[in-house]
Amino acid sequence: MTGPYPDRAGDPETATAGPSVPSGSGVPAAPGRGGRALLPRSVPGRIRLITAVSVLALAVLFGTLFAAARSVRDGLDVIGHDAGPQVVASADLYFALSDMDAQVANVLLIGGEPRLGKGRARALEVYERRRGDAGRAVLQASALAGGDPAERRTVQAVLDGLGRYERLAARALLLAEQAGHPAGPPPGPVLEVYRRATDLMRLELLPMAYNLTLESGTVVRRAHQERTLAVRAGQILTGAAGAAALGCLLWLQVVLARRFRRVLNPALLAATAIAGAYALTGVTVLGQEAEVLRAAKRDGFDSVLTLARARAVGSSMHGDQSRWLLDPGRADTYEQTYLDKAQSVLYTPGGNLVAYQRAVKAAVDRNRTAFLGLVGQEAARARLPGSGSAVADVLARYRDFQQADRTMRELEPGRAVEQRMGRLESAFEEYDAALLGLAELHRRTFDREIRIGEERVGRLWFLLPIAMAGTAAMILAGVRPRLSEYR
Repeated sequence: MTGPYPDRAGDPETATAGPSVPSGSGVPAAPGRGGRALLPRSVPGRIRLITAVSVLALAVLFGTLFAAARSVRDGLDVIGHDAGPQVVASADLYFALSDMDAQVANVLLIGGEPRLGKGRARALEVYERRRGDAGRAVLQASALAGGDPAERRTVQAVLDGLGRYERLAARALLLAEQAGHPAGPPPGPVLEVYRRATDLMRLELLPMAYNLTLESGTVVRRAHQERTLAVRAGQILTGAAGAAALGCLLWLQVVLARRFRRVLNPALLAATAIAGAYALTGVTVLGQEAEVLRAAKRDGFDSVLTLARARAVGSSMHGDQSRWLLDPGRADTYEQTYLDKAQSVLYTPGGNLVAYQRAVKAAVDRNRTAFLGLVGQEAARARLPGSGSAVADVLARYRDFQQADRTMRELEPGRAVEQRMGRLESAFEEYDAALLGLAELHRRTFDREIRIGEERVGRLWFLLPIAMAGTAAMILAGVRPRLSEYR
């Protein structure tokens, strides 16, 4: 006969002499039970305690998952939609500024030459477009600076310097138009004003813009490092909390099976299955999200930023070619600065420009990939599908650009200007287009990784309250009927 207390028939605690005492009466149990004295003496009390511990373990599990998923979402927002694109935009500031100065040099170099009139009109059009690009990039850099006083001062200094540069450039262009000089070096007054403008650009504005990009990049690097550490820690804590929650639920299942002579409790089995599945899913998804953050930064953001910087330096190099023709008094200086920038884009040993350009041709023709420099970094780490051929195209275009530069420097001044505005201009545009193509490949990878990460964590985030509510309901459905037998 089982009676209202089905657990008492074979309970060793009740197999003692004397009258039976109901389990819920609160009468002290016999001493000498060892570790069992740490638990409540009544069966309902023990069940309630184990249930509370199980619920607490589940709360830790879901709380850890919630915090880790939030870290992933924050990291994806910072890298994919906030600081990441803004840092790349700040790199575009360097490109816009350097190209503005290059276009002014082109206009002054062409002068009033009728045969190059289309080139002059195009240079003026590009100059106006870069002015707008620079203004937008400054605004984005200002937004990225936020409350950082040092960065805000840098942004303000760039803005003030840009205004001064535009006034000097406008004066140089006006004087050149009034002079109506032929293609080549302009009259002394024009050259004097342009020197002041280009010195302001090269010695003040461009270094500030470059430093602003580097400083802004630390925002993304810091966010990536912090979020990755948080996700990895969340993965470990989720695994530990999941194991603890499963252990507690199994413990509760065993206790109920022993006390109530039921082998299985379907509701608790369902709760255990939900908790186990969600813990395993959480650990797996968090591991995948850490990989997404890494891939988005390494194969996406880092490469896009590196190529944006390479494009900006390339534009400044192209401007040095015009300045080399425009200002014979500083030709040696501009040739050396051109070489320094070229080495930063793609490094090969060479003590002078001729040796460097020969080394670049030999290395690219031999299909060497062990390069240093901004483009060299991408050549060395081409990992994405299609990136190998894209990098090879960039290297080939860069080689052709250097060979066109070599040809220009070997020509007499009049023909050199035609080479600069003709074949050399085309070679640079082809190289720049190849850089943009490679950058677009990495940008698509960046966008894809961010989108995959957001979709995956979105599903985890959406199912989290459902799993919490479902587990709580299953535990209640499994325990409440057993406790009701003691009322």
